[in-house]
Amino acid sequence: MDIKSSHSSPVMTDSPPISNSRLTIRQNRLPYSSAAATALSQNNNLFLTVPRKKTGILDDVKSTGWLDAMKSSSPPPAILNKDNITSDTSDMSYREWTLKYPSALTTFEKIMSFAKGKRVALFLDYDGTLSPIVEEPDCAYMSSAMRTAVQNVAKYFPTAIISGRSRDKVYEFVGLSELYYAGSHGMDIMSPAGESLNHEHLSRTVSVNEQGKDVNLFQPASEFLPMIDKVLCSLVESTKDIEGVKVEDNKFCISVHYRNVEEKNWTLVAQRVDYVIRTYPKLRLTHGRKVLEIRPVIDWDKGKAVTFLLESLGLNNCDDVLPIYVGDDRTDEDAFKVLRDGPNHGYGVLVSAVPKDSNAFYSLRDPSEVMEFLKSLVTWKRSLA
Repeated sequence: MDIKSSHSSPVMTDSPPISNSRLTIRQNRLPYSSAAATALSQNNNLFLTVPRKKTGILDDVKSTGWLDAMKSSSPPPAILNKDNITSDTSDMSYREWTLKYPSALTTFEKIMSFAKGKRVALFLDYDGTLSPIVEEPDCAYMSSAMRTAVQNVAKYFPTAIISGRSRDKVYEFVGLSELYYAGSHGMDIMSPAGESLNHEHLSRTVSVNEQGKDVNLFQPASEFLPMIDKVLCSLVESTKDIEGVKVEDNKFCISVHYRNVEEKNWTLVAQRVDYVIRTYPKLRLTHGRKVLEIRPVIDWDKGKAVTFLLESLGLNNCDDVLPIYVGDDRTDEDAFKVLRDGPNHGYGVLVSAVPKDSNAFYSLRDPSEVMEFLKSLVTWKRSLA
């Protein structure tokens, strides 16, 4: 279903697109709709419901210890940039790793051989995938070259951005109205203007975008917004004396960035976050690349968002569809697993310059290789015309 919608140097970034709204700025919210948040099917075979997860405020962070978890998810900056990987040992380790997770560029023809005669659906993470990881989260701008690559690929394949950022914020960064956007780890999904989220069982609401056009929204965690607002204010207040902390409002989740905090103060960050959320059993805590994330306790993640979008597009459980998901973070593993093990069999592509276990099938080193992969998809599609 088409919606009319060689390795190079690392992607350089451009000046910020569109507007200047940034961290801890609350976006306009739709009023809560119980139908939109909890609509369930009477069909016992429905694979998509939104049940609550088992209550537990500390989740995987507490289970391994605050400091250990924060360190394990935060490799030293020197190894995040491929240009700094100079030792023979590191190179050898990475080459051995790519035997298990081959480059999606060097194996592109093989991947496309499986796509022959199929409709490709493309899902992309944002930070670390379309834009480089940067010290300041509000400066993670994608380059104009990357924006053009995404725009071109969306002309041939249904394309969605699935990010932990708020939907408004990632839309601001990307600035392409022809895409599907899923913010807050998939808890806030928006269709392009003129396209719908025609899910058979789950309700959606209608809103108006910046151009005054109707768009469809699906927000399964709407009931949590008042609680998240309160926690956001508390976190901003409780961490304001810790130098380098950045509390980011991502609408249906909150990110506490400690990338610019001295490591000796990481435990203090964890303690302050723990103190705030310990009285909120309906929220859970997870961690990513030098970030602690507070989310509602519902059974929803990026994998569920992929499944929802495929069903909305009429591409779910189809033998002639090949979904491809490209992402770099541990939260993308839910989507990789869905495509590896679920009925919508497809390929996960992990973006990483360091070896690590994953549910993905293939790999790319950095956003510059992601851009080359997107360009290759366009060239392949045009060659079939």
